[in-house]
Amino acid sequence: MDQEIQEAKSLYYGYKQYFSDYLPALTKLGLKVVMALLVFVGGRKVIQWFVSFIKKSMERASVDKGVIQFTGSLLRIVLYILLVFSIATHFGVKESSIAALLGTAGVTVGLALQGGLANIAGGIMLLIFKPFQVGDYIIIAQQNGCEGTVYKIEICYTTLISIDNKHIVIPNGTLSGSIITNVTARDLRKLEIKVGISYDSDIKKAKAILEEILHNDEDTKDDQGMVVFVDELGESAVVMGLRVWVATEKYWPARWRLNELIKEAFDANGIEIPYNQLQVHVKKQI
Repeated sequence: MDQEIQEAKSLYYGYKQYFSDYLPALTKLGLKVVMALLVFVGGRKVIQWFVSFIKKSMERASVDKGVIQFTGSLLRIVLYILLVFSIATHFGVKESSIAALLGTAGVTVGLALQGGLANIAGGIMLLIFKPFQVGDYIIIAQQNGCEGTVYKIEICYTTLISIDNKHIVIPNGTLSGSIITNVTARDLRKLEIKVGISYDSDIKKAKAILEEILHNDEDTKDDQGMVVFVDELGESAVVMGLRVWVATEKYWPARWRLNELIKEAFDANGIEIPYNQLQVHVKKQI
């Protein structure tokens, strides 16, 4: 019994001595960790405020929205790296150790994330040469069915909104190396419509009807090379064509409206729009 008591006392005094020796160091370390967390939280709020301030300043300066988004994304990453570096050096980590660590990590991450670096480079190229801006409607040739309105341009990815409101996220590296059709880059867009009429119909009358429709439409530009023509003598119809300039944002409403007006006007004036026809000759054998 006495031996067990002595062992308990020895264990107690051992723990007491251990805490006496290391408690100041542990307390100091704990305070450093708490301070580091507080500095990180405060620094995070400062970074958010600063990035927001830069974005608003760029907006007041009428900078392109895509440039604002890209700059904000890049600035946020750089500032967080600087914040972590500052906290580490302030709480006892040597600059040379951090520099060596960053160098090694940079090489490793660079090899592992070659695609990511290509995306960053692609984003920079997109902002320099500006093949499109936020709000433009684009079509990417190499990506079948990939088209939509540019929603945001970030450091690695560009987001499109499709016609049916789906988000399409494209890596900037892929986008910068693709053939891009910018549908809304210009204020005006040429509208072309073709319609077939019967061979028995009056071509001059059909042309006059089409010209009248174009001149009376509110969205067509009379002074921008409006033309009506015979495009083709097809197998089952004479194909009439028209070309007219319209405002880019009015393109689809104008196209749908003109198709409806043409059908109604042709029906009212006896201009037949034929179906595909196949003429069969039957010869009687004698």
